[in-house]
Amino acid sequence: MDSEKAIYNSPIGSMAVSIKNDKVFKIEFLDEIQEADKPITTPMRFLFNELDEYFSGNLRDFKSELAPVGSDFEMKVWEELKNIPYAQTRSYKEIAIKLGDKNSVRAVGGANGRNGIPLLIPCHRVIGENGSLTGFTGGLKRKSWLLEHEGAIAEQLRLF
Repeated sequence: MDSEKAIYNSPIGSMAVSIKNDKVFKIEFLDEIQEADKPITTPMRFLFNELDEYFSGNLRDFKSELAPVGSDFEMKVWEELKNIPYAQTRSYKEIAIKLGDKNSVRAVGGANGRNGIPLLIPCHRVIGENGSLTGFTGGLKRKSWLLEHEGAIAEQLRLF
């Protein structure tokens, strides 16, 4: 089982990225800036190149292979998140309805919060029904930055 972990530095801080068997399975936002690593494997280099392109505004859809780990329901939610187009948002309720149960809003929120591959599975594109920015594993400042970067929210709605 080949695995690699590396630090990627982005405009929104350092991220610990983990790849196992050539697939991304975890991205963690770090509170402190850490020294970036030089990727070793081809999949990690490919991901770092994609992240560079995304943060420079030249990439809208990630192609790196993913290996999320979760329950059947979480996997369904995460698949739906991957269908949210760049520069667009969806509410938790819209996702619950899309999955066939308008009453599963809280469960959708929980699954969104347990997404282990944020950014590539774009949980930052999920907002409250009233348009409010709600929780994000990387924090609301990062979520706001990402949505502004993609053009999903106007600059005047920024949180910082």
